[in-house]
Amino acid sequence: MTADLTQASDVTRFRVQLAEQLGWTFDDKDVPQLADVLRRRAQAADLRSGTYLRRLAAGAWDEELTALAEELSINETYFFRHAEQFRALAEVVLPERIRDRAAQRVLSMLSVGCSSGEEAYTMAVVAREALPGPDWIVSVLGLDASAAVLRRAEQARYSGWSLRETPDAVRERWFHPRDGEYELDGRIRADVHFRRYNVAGEDADLWRPGQYDVIFCRNLLMYLTPALQESLVRRMTRSLAGGGYLFLGHTDSLGTRPEGLEPRHSHQTFYYRRSSVRENTAPAPRPGPPAPTAPIPGVPVRPAVRPPEPDLRPERDAPPDPGERATSVLDRAMRLLRDERFAEALTAMEGDRSADPAPAEMLLHAVLLAQAGRLGEAEMECRRLLDADGLNADAHHQLAVCLEGGAAVDVAIGHYRLAAHLDPEFAMPRLRLGLLARRRGENRTAGVELDRALGLLRREREDRLTLFGGGFGRIALTNLCRAELEASGVNR
Repeated sequence: MTADLTQASDVTRFRVQLAEQLGWTFDDKDVPQLADVLRRRAQAADLRSGTYLRRLAAGAWDEELTALAEELSINETYFFRHAEQFRALAEVVLPERIRDRAAQRVLSMLSVGCSSGEEAYTMAVVAREALPGPDWIVSVLGLDASAAVLRRAEQARYSGWSLRETPDAVRERWFHPRDGEYELDGRIRADVHFRRYNVAGEDADLWRPGQYDVIFCRNLLMYLTPALQESLVRRMTRSLAGGGYLFLGHTDSLGTRPEGLEPRHSHQTFYYRRSSVRENTAPAPRPGPPAPTAPIPGVPVRPAVRPPEPDLRPERDAPPDPGERATSVLDRAMRLLRDERFAEALTAMEGDRSADPAPAEMLLHAVLLAQAGRLGEAEMECRRLLDADGLNADAHHQLAVCLEGGAAVDVAIGHYRLAAHLDPEFAMPRLRLGLLARRRGENRTAGVELDRALGLLRREREDRLTLFGGGFGRIALTNLCRAELEASGVNR
């Protein structure tokens, strides 16, 4: 018992040191792995675990921090991973940045947590393909805490498996067969440099304001402590040029109103644009004399004359208030939906539809249409809602439900990811992403998504459970999530 308590105490201290020294955070489900790493690293240093932890806490042990980073990093990557983000980079971001940089003819990009280099090299390839001429300079800097993966990155030689998502034309142009592997073209290698860097440390030169056109930091924030997450996001935002872009991983989100950044979405993916310098620094207007009151469209201007005599005729019934009507119809339909009387709920909505329905009505109508099997109509309703508000997380989720039901699964996944990005507290898209990953045999991804969904389901809003739960309540959805998480083989 004493030995068990001592080991548990050592692992707790180890987690604290990893948070302080590397900024990494670990869940309780990671305790067995951390205990094993602690045992092996202490043995490698020929120290007892307590002595090892005291030395680690003392600092100035860079070689050990490097070893820990290599032990604990997940370095699964390949060229053009999450290709939708690179399509957005090629077709939206780079054309805009090339216009803005036409005078300098220089593009500067950063890959944070670059692992063995595939991401940084992909950024350089996409940039080279987008440039209007050969006289441009492309500079990509890759950062990682692991010296071992950076050594592999600098060799720039990869297996065919690392190129499994690389378009054939790109492979033929920029990769050369060498001894059973593929070596990157020298022009791309010259564009990319690597540097070992621990994101827990500050570096004023690395994060100079306004120096990067594009930053990729994908699937790193989720491993960091909340304080380090906030610090790193601030540094990245500050170091982007006005109009520069930040790409995060699908499991990372800054919400819909991150400071200094504008959410954007295209190509079934989500990313952020740095507010331009002019937008950030425009002075507030100086106060002046009050402006004349402008007429409000649809409201008659009252003439500056004596008010009319009061109308003493008997009162008539006022016309119904459209807002009250909409609320009444919506409330009734939601009650019917909660009682699983789906057909009656749809009839109630369609029997009293206004010419200009509120967003909540449109969303509920789309949900009921989908449940009735009218997926095409439901999809159109969602798209009309998104035309009015492209940042509506619920509409993206329901559109994904329609697309998934219509077998457009890859496009549906993109909209589920958008919904999760737009509202990090939204459990339902995480649950759907986890179930889809399980169906595809992607158990590691399924484990991440289902684990997040499980935590979020505890506080999911009741109206969202009613709308998107398919008749299942919080307990049933939680049990489903737990069962799928266990089936994925991911230890919790």
